[in-house]
Amino acid sequence: MISARQRAAIIAAVGIAQILAWGSSYYLIAVLADPVARDTGWPLSWIVGGLSLGFLVSGLVSPRVGRMIEARGGRGVLAGSAALIAAGLALLGFAPNLPVYVLAWLVLGVGMGAGLYDPAFATLGRLFGEGARSAITQLTLYGGFASTVCWPLSAWLVAHVGWRGACFGYAAINLLVVMPLYLLAVPSAAAGHAPEGAGKAKAHPPPAAAHAAAVPPGGAPYWLLAGVMTLSSVVMTVISVQLITLMLARGASMTAAVALGTLLGPAQVGARVVDMLMAKRHHPVWTLIASTVLVTLGLGLLMVRPDLASAGILLYGAGSGIRSIARGTVPLALFGPQGYAAVMGRLAMPSLIGQAAAPAIGGVLIGHFGPSTTMIVLFAGAAVAIPPAAALLAWTRPPTASAPAG
Repeated sequence: MISARQRAAIIAAVGIAQILAWGSSYYLIAVLADPVARDTGWPLSWIVGGLSLGFLVSGLVSPRVGRMIEARGGRGVLAGSAALIAAGLALLGFAPNLPVYVLAWLVLGVGMGAGLYDPAFATLGRLFGEGARSAITQLTLYGGFASTVCWPLSAWLVAHVGWRGACFGYAAINLLVVMPLYLLAVPSAAAGHAPEGAGKAKAHPPPAAAHAAAVPPGGAPYWLLAGVMTLSSVVMTVISVQLITLMLARGASMTAAVALGTLLGPAQVGARVVDMLMAKRHHPVWTLIASTVLVTLGLGLLMVRPDLASAGILLYGAGSGIRSIARGTVPLALFGPQGYAAVMGRLAMPSLIGQAAAPAIGGVLIGHFGPSTTMIVLFAGAAVAIPPAAALLAWTRPPTASAPAG
């Protein structure tokens, strides 16, 4: 069994590794795009599009990754992801032309599919069983600091060693820091063994835990959850790419738009802390519902009340922050710990493919219909996710006992 001290060490190690993994993949291009374009002359659309290709590949490999974690545990998969991200970054740094640059992002995509939130959540679920909910929440608190830590680090590296040197530096970090953290801190889990901590978790089950395992990982609840997660991924990725453009179109200055964007991080982390403190009082589906409602309200304010943009950003950021928690905890609560890693891999595929398409979708909306119509479409997309999220409540209640005959 895993002790409380070991559990804390595992979460801290995986959390630090997640900060560096996210910062050297998902958040990398935000800082490197302009330096790469200036140095190479490659089209900016292709430079930024590398991340979309990475998402596409990560979505395609996610089901296989989930099955591997379910069968053998996450230690080897996560360590392998660090090696793949390092290889992709090294290839990115060496890239002499655009085709090699694109190939590097394909390699990075495999690493992302094996090493970002979904595989990390699956690993914690494999280790802690029904007791993984708090571990997943704590992990998202670490992940919330990825841009805070790595954007300044990326800028410093670019300023001192250039964008290629930054890629090589992050490759070394993945090999020398991230991989050892996974190998030293994450226990191995043999195939067929019950997840560690599952027995202990049953003594204090989360709400509806007894009913959770009775819900099969398929059918209506699975497709409702997959639909909510995919739609939310598309909406939030468009916002993350186009937020500044949308704020400028609503009359904000560049300085004000950037300042508003900085509110996202604190809102995300603050909402995660609140959810963590209240986790024992509600089923994780309520976190999902709150996420969809907060995102919808935030986008609604941004759409109709530009003077309340800061409040809109805070609401949107809070909803975005707790969505990461719901992404890991709702499948665990609905479907139970057995087969959780495989379910996470299947659920991740449509969401990641949606994220891959989202930048192009946002570009088409803004280019052909304008920022105002784009905001309306995004608000409608966020609102559409509320009913299916609420419908999942039907699977959080224990079945009613049949009345005796006669």
